[in-house]
Amino acid sequence: MKILKYFIVFVVLFSSLISRADEGMWIPLLLEKYNFADMQKKGFKLTAEDVYSINKASLKDAIVIFGRGCTGELISDEGLIITNHHCGYGQIQKHSTVEKDYLTDGFWAMSRKDELSNPGLTVQFLVRMEDVTVKTLEGVTNEMDEAARAAMIRQNASVISKAVTEGTHYKALIRPFYYGNQYYMFVYEEFRDVRLVGAPPSSIGKFGGDTDNWMWPRHTGDFSLFRIYADKDNKPADYSLDNVPYKPKKSLAISLKGVKKGDFTMVFGYPGRTQQFLTSHAVELISQVENPHMIAIRRIILDIMGEDMDASDKVRIQYSSKYAGIANYWKKWLGENKGLQKLNAIQKKRALELKFREWALSSNERKIKYGNLLEDFDKIYKEITPYSLAKDYIFEAFFGIDINDYIKDIDNLLGAEKPPTEAELATSLEKLKIVTTNFFKDYNLSTDKKIFIAMLKSYRENAGAEFQPEVLKIIDKKFKGSIEKFADHIYSKSVFVDEKKALEFLSDYNASKRKKLMKDPMLEMYRSFMDVYEYISLKSSGMNVRLDKLYRDYVAGLMEFQKDKIFYPDANFTMRITYGQVNDYEPMDGVFYNYFTSLDGIIAKDDPAIYDYKVPAKLKELFQRKDYGRYAENGTMKVAFIGSNHTTGGNSGSPVLNANGELVGINFDRNWEGTMSDIMYDPNQCRNITLDIRYALFIIDKFAGAGHLLNEMKIVE
Repeated sequence: MKILKYFIVFVVLFSSLISRADEGMWIPLLLEKYNFADMQKKGFKLTAEDVYSINKASLKDAIVIFGRGCTGELISDEGLIITNHHCGYGQIQKHSTVEKDYLTDGFWAMSRKDELSNPGLTVQFLVRMEDVTVKTLEGVTNEMDEAARAAMIRQNASVISKAVTEGTHYKALIRPFYYGNQYYMFVYEEFRDVRLVGAPPSSIGKFGGDTDNWMWPRHTGDFSLFRIYADKDNKPADYSLDNVPYKPKKSLAISLKGVKKGDFTMVFGYPGRTQQFLTSHAVELISQVENPHMIAIRRIILDIMGEDMDASDKVRIQYSSKYAGIANYWKKWLGENKGLQKLNAIQKKRALELKFREWALSSNERKIKYGNLLEDFDKIYKEITPYSLAKDYIFEAFFGIDINDYIKDIDNLLGAEKPPTEAELATSLEKLKIVTTNFFKDYNLSTDKKIFIAMLKSYRENAGAEFQPEVLKIIDKKFKGSIEKFADHIYSKSVFVDEKKALEFLSDYNASKRKKLMKDPMLEMYRSFMDVYEYISLKSSGMNVRLDKLYRDYVAGLMEFQKDKIFYPDANFTMRITYGQVNDYEPMDGVFYNYFTSLDGIIAKDDPAIYDYKVPAKLKELFQRKDYGRYAENGTMKVAFIGSNHTTGGNSGSPVLNANGELVGINFDRNWEGTMSDIMYDPNQCRNITLDIRYALFIIDKFAGAGHLLNEMKIVE
């Protein structure tokens, strides 16, 4: 048995040391050092400076952070950007009403004056990045405790950022890499006038809905178009009719050549978060505790929302964006758990840890540095598990109640113990009036009340006795344990569940009415739960600080242990490049998935009785006439394709480029079997899902009749 155990360990370690096909999220600045030879071997034809340069226009200058969590790219020299439909969904939804339902009907600006402004929406360009590890860690010593270390790093980072941005309109962020073993600075330019240009109807842009989300084969035309505006000097400016389309340093050429199996592809964007260095203890917590509970919570919310959305078009429009957001990670966690189980992820992590421990104990110097790491991980994860679960129930169950997002703003702006000045109070009240109007546009009391009842029940049953707020104890005393009766009481008595009452209260509010404010039952409940959240945060903060140090030491140890391996840093929503090849895969025994889908598959899925599969009449007409223009390939209108590029959340909207650096598609998803790639990558199962750019052009031109937009683009036949 010992021989078999060590053989398994050897296989795991050997496979981690060799080049794992297409895995990795690489820093563009370091491409030439680590990746460029491999990229060229796989077919890439540009230079490293063509990809990232601060001395000349490069591909990086065509890539933007879109909003707060997506990527977009410039596709014209007139500020036109393309991203995913689901990235622009919130903006499309905000512009939609029952009378002008852009979600259902789509939107296309036929002239610049028709483009719609989006207050609060920004895009950011990366100006440059720089390794600032030495400067950031200046004065940091091994003798420092974690609080002193963090304070020194913050102080250094502030000095570095100020020196770079002072006197400019740029902003600088310094991010830790490898759990604080390295630090990089990112300098950004942010544009604040971003207007909606075009979006297909949801029957195209969200075709397949949540049923097809995270799945392959996929037939979703997941794209939307926006335009960046600047002042007359091409600088960032607030929205103004005097602003003009932004002139970028670089925009992407668009290829009509398509892709075939084996072709090189590169994804350029802002992946949000990966956790490849997690220990077996963390993977066990995620897969066996956290994910199952969060999946169950979101399933309940989705069922309630879905029933009400099916019964009312108004509710469907109000909750469509919320529903999509909740469903997104619900399904992701399901796939992640399945993938981790299939890969035997916990066992593989333990095998690596066993070999690491043996290496650490084989030297007195290493024994001092790394000898107790794994035992310490085991202790702390056992300690933190109940707190982690309770925090999940705060975020998923309590904040799954829609009204609590609004109450949070009430509490933040009016709930401070320190009395505000008259000017401060007036400013807060004006902000809240705007927040109130915006919130209630997309709020349905009946739906929220059902979710309220279900979520409080779930919290009470699962969060743990130590983490029950006082308000739930009151339910037992005053309402005989009935959450339904408590819900009737709180929704009838609170002024903050009705737009008219809320606005009247805010209009008449002054400092003398603070006592009445604090007696509002919805605010009382919110504060009761926040007391628990503060307790959880206080108790777990020390554990998290210890975890951070353990991981910093563990990753440093792994790099020393596997000194021949090139380690890529975890994603942290900074610019990265991942590259791979167009490829098919086999999700299970006896099943084969081709690398592309086509319009034929959309027509085959057509079902007018199901909202997510109702194909627009015009699209069916174009299919019947085979009226595909120059966008088809051998008579087939291709829709999407898959490849082995390592992607995650934040890569939504990222450009997928061919070997010449030309745009061939828009990344929009991963396959369900590969969603565990945030924790453990499998080259045989992990695939990124890409919208074929030719399908997007076909929809813009032939379906929408917005061919004037194509005149801006550089299209390569």
